[in-house]
Amino acid sequence: MHLVPDRSYYLDLFTGTTWQEFLEAGGTVSGFRESRWSRVQKIKAGDYLLCYLTGLSRWIGVLEVTGVPYRDSEPIWSGEVFPSRVPVRVIEALSPETAVPILDMRNTLSIFQDLKNPNYWQGSLRGSPERWKPEDGEAILAAIYDAKQNPVVRDVDPAKLSRRPASAASREVGDVTLPDSEDTTATEDSDMDLDTVEPKTATAHTEVQWLLLRFGTDMGLKVWAPRGDRAREWNGRTLGSLPSMLSDLPHQFDDATNRVIENIDVLWLDGNAIAAAFEIESTTSVYSGLLRMSDLIAMQPNLNIPLFIVAPDERRRKVIAEVNRATFARLRPPMVDVCRFIPFSALRQHVNNAAPYIAFMKPDYLQVLSESCEVD
Repeated sequence: MHLVPDRSYYLDLFTGTTWQEFLEAGGTVSGFRESRWSRVQKIKAGDYLLCYLTGLSRWIGVLEVTGVPYRDSEPIWSGEVFPSRVPVRVIEALSPETAVPILDMRNTLSIFQDLKNPNYWQGSLRGSPERWKPEDGEAILAAIYDAKQNPVVRDVDPAKLSRRPASAASREVGDVTLPDSEDTTATEDSDMDLDTVEPKTATAHTEVQWLLLRFGTDMGLKVWAPRGDRAREWNGRTLGSLPSMLSDLPHQFDDATNRVIENIDVLWLDGNAIAAAFEIESTTSVYSGLLRMSDLIAMQPNLNIPLFIVAPDERRRKVIAEVNRATFARLRPPMVDVCRFIPFSALRQHVNNAAPYIAFMKPDYLQVLSESCEVD
């Protein structure tokens, strides 16, 4: 395809819910939050909006702007008004099942190039409208056209598809996500040791810890688990019995940083570099694991380690809410830019399916099995 000189490309974020409501309303108006009005005013007729489905992390369509931006509060979407609007027409639209996974374009899009941290690409999808490079816009347009002509059907998680935009409040620190209130149990929100919780829950934590340690080992990496965890067993083997388990971490940080790092549930190391850090949250508070990661970012802001919270599928909503707390948003970099979520089911499935190929894989495969913690 050839670049159109006067055309700009803008990111347009949708949830599964807002995309369906957009289509049901006729597919002629795209809207953004009030706080985005100054950016919306820069959009002109002939520009293209690149429609990205959050939750599923897929490109689902392309819209052409057909007129000038305007403000209107007429109801279109059930969750929010999105009063900063532009008239559009649908150039191409896919179904959620045939939409293009963004990770399939890792070798094409500039947002994946020269990253200091493998998780940093998700910062480019934080809000809309954002202007994108013409080359990226053309690549996405071509991928969507190809997906229309040669559809590939992929599974869709109904829970991700039904997500609605999270409420946000504008404060001095910027947009602050308000976590949903929910009933909690002593097991979930206390920092009790795993040995004090019911065996079924502790076993789930140990299983996932073993899977992560074995996954890294089979990739040819060195691994680390806290010394106090190494006597725990899974299927008759202790965590500490893995031949790739390090007896000591590389001495490249100060003592305070080392104390934080040593207590993270699982580390993968490629040589002396930490390739990934994992906190498993099946028993303790999601907030407690994030505090360890927060301490790490605060003490070593230039430490570009991809971070992952691994938790049961049903805790996805809580993980995302906690990652977006104001205290973590103030970090530099913000927690949401470097931390991704791995559901237990995805880890089990991918470890099982990838077993014959793990030796040939690299740590960046984590981008495939994890998902963004960005709020919709």
